[in-house]
Amino acid sequence: MSEQQSSYRQIIKATSLFGGVQVFNILIQIIRSKVIAILLGPSGMGIIGLLNSTTTFISSLTNFGLGTSAVKNVSEANFSRNTERISSIVTVLRRLVWITGLLGTIFTIIFSKWLSQITFGNEKYTSAFIWISVSLLFNQLSSGQMVIIQGMRKLKLLAKANLSGSTLGLFVTLPLYFFMGLDGIIPGIIGTSLISMLVSFFYSRKIPVVPAQISVSKTLKEGKSMLQMGFLISLSGLLTLGASYILRIFIGRIGGTAEVGLYTAGFAIINSYVGLIFNAMGTDYYPRLSAIANDNKKCAETISQQSEIGILILAPIIVAFLIFIKWVIIILYSNQFISVSGMIYWASFGMFFKVVSWAIAFVFLAKGASKLFFWNELISGIYILILNLLGYHYMGLTGLGISFAVGYLIYLFQVYTVSRIQYGFSLNRDFIRIFVIQFTIAIAAFLCIRYFNQPYTYLCGSVLFLISCWFSLKELDKRIGLKQLLESFKNKGKTD
Repeated sequence: MSEQQSSYRQIIKATSLFGGVQVFNILIQIIRSKVIAILLGPSGMGIIGLLNSTTTFISSLTNFGLGTSAVKNVSEANFSRNTERISSIVTVLRRLVWITGLLGTIFTIIFSKWLSQITFGNEKYTSAFIWISVSLLFNQLSSGQMVIIQGMRKLKLLAKANLSGSTLGLFVTLPLYFFMGLDGIIPGIIGTSLISMLVSFFYSRKIPVVPAQISVSKTLKEGKSMLQMGFLISLSGLLTLGASYILRIFIGRIGGTAEVGLYTAGFAIINSYVGLIFNAMGTDYYPRLSAIANDNKKCAETISQQSEIGILILAPIIVAFLIFIKWVIIILYSNQFISVSGMIYWASFGMFFKVVSWAIAFVFLAKGASKLFFWNELISGIYILILNLLGYHYMGLTGLGISFAVGYLIYLFQVYTVSRIQYGFSLNRDFIRIFVIQFTIAIAAFLCIRYFNQPYTYLCGSVLFLISCWFSLKELDKRIGLKQLLESFKNKGKTD
């Protein structure tokens, strides 16, 4: 097996493992969203969306990006095989997540009245923010344990933790929404966070790490690198969440909470269901890219490979969603949410640009260029927010889909230009060929929807979907020896 084929297989292996986890999580989200849509309606979904976006914004403000930056520290300690070093880093991390988690909780309690006024335009939800403030502590503690599992490269444990947390969280929230209606929203948010925390602690305890005896001064010294890099990562995340927060409030003030619910539902489909590939690939991609960060040539190869696999997996999913999106919306939510289909059509094209820009932007973090990463995100955050506000103002929800696509097209040119200037990066010809072919198929599917009548829309769309799948399978076979892998599994099954 060649080194290049081995690299492609590593991508597929990690993507398959966490792709399965994401598919399961999506099924859980579908059930939860369906229940919310039926029992609580668009208004209930809007309230949940506003509460969650607010607490997520505060979490980004107070968690110092430890969920991302600390992965690098734990991975480096694990690679050194020095048990004392591993114990020190893990102990410091566990202390830092307690401090930052409590900081988020206290901040939310102190500013609860102000948050209610800003988010909902009244003080009705002050007590709600006080209650759910504890979820910030639970979430940060959970994040810390998941960082340990990921940094130690215990991917199977990480997968099990994700699956268990999602399943148990569903069993907690469904009865609350059924019996309590809108009153079950607050207990549901708290219960989900608590379950996630307990599950993460359960699985992290399976990793044998002996707690180290570390003084306060040493804790600050060891945690300095985590906090420095994490601070800028946190700021960039804060900008993204802040933009989302402003946009939701803007939509809420102009269109009402029901319109916020429609927006939340529409982008849940794009970012959670279509975008599952990002979470599936990102778990292994970041530490793998960090390991070769000093070699620009290997970085370029890895980014191109990751982008190729991302497009090959993502494109058939996008084509399927373009053709059958109305049925997808009805199945996931209800007929009340059909109006978001126009937004999703346009946003689907943005996912092509997002998967490539996502793969490239990781190089800034892998190389430790946190300032460059921050300014890159700051600039993009500003123009994407402006595009979204203008898009919604002039064209409603469909305008948000168009602004999403245009924003990520600009962002792709931005990160590509910066990485080319800084590191001499360029995408290879194979990737460009794959991108052009799959993007053309997606455009054809879109035109089919716009200009054909039923049942020809589904007939033509199904043919395009099969072509996209066939092309992806053919290209994957070139890279990982798909037929050879299937034969080996088949022979192994016969042997067993």
